[in-house]
Amino acid sequence: MDFPPRPPAFSPGFQSFLWGVLLGAYVWIGLLAIGTSGATAFLLGIVAAFLIFFFVRLYGEDRLRP
Repeated sequence: MDFPPRPPAFSPGFQSFLWGVLLGAYVWIGLLAIGTSGATAFLLGIVAAFLIFFFVRLYGEDRLRP
């Protein structure tokens, strides 16, 4: 009997990192689109990615029932 392959299991830390990087890049591109200077947009994108990473890492997991 053949079973379909299982998707890979990613750790919560890696998932938080992906959320942070992707949304930080979204902020960076959005700031560039509205005319913010490149250095300011990059810096705010990095800060947003860092804060999003920690927010998702701390509050992103499902709570287990007792």
